[in-house]
Amino acid sequence: MKKYKFTIHGNTYETEITNVEGSVLNIEINGTPYEVTVDKEIKQPVAIVNPAAIAAASARPVVNTTPVPDVSGIKPSGGSSAGDNEVKSPLPGTVINIFVKTGDTVKTGQKIMVLEAMKMENNIDAEKDGVIKSIKVKQGDAVMEGDTLFVIG
Repeated sequence: MKKYKFTIHGNTYETEITNVEGSVLNIEINGTPYEVTVDKEIKQPVAIVNPAAIAAASARPVVNTTPVPDVSGIKPSGGSSAGDNEVKSPLPGTVINIFVKTGDTVKTGQKIMVLEAMKMENNIDAEKDGVIKSIKVKQGDAVMEGDTLFVIG
């Protein structure tokens, strides 16, 4: 809908109002979604529909705004040794931070990396105890859904 930039005490915030229903606004501040209730109902302007605009809008890809669950994507590997698991990317994104190195021992639920997707940071956690056998990505890499991130043995 509408995008705004606010500066409060020297800090800049990028804000987007994504939905308005009555007195409830759905907004994103620096990529983090919030639901805000205001003290009175927000009146929405009536839009005049332009057929050319409808055609152009329908040609744009649809973006799913359903929150993505924080999953590790660990699945048994077809090509690794018995007992090894490949940690696969649950969605396309960019590797923001890696918290382990080859040879590190990890425990179930331990955060092993952060993947940014759709302006949201997603933790990738270990689903089993083991040792990091290999790391297939580095910080800043773009990954696709299903790409192997780590091998845990």
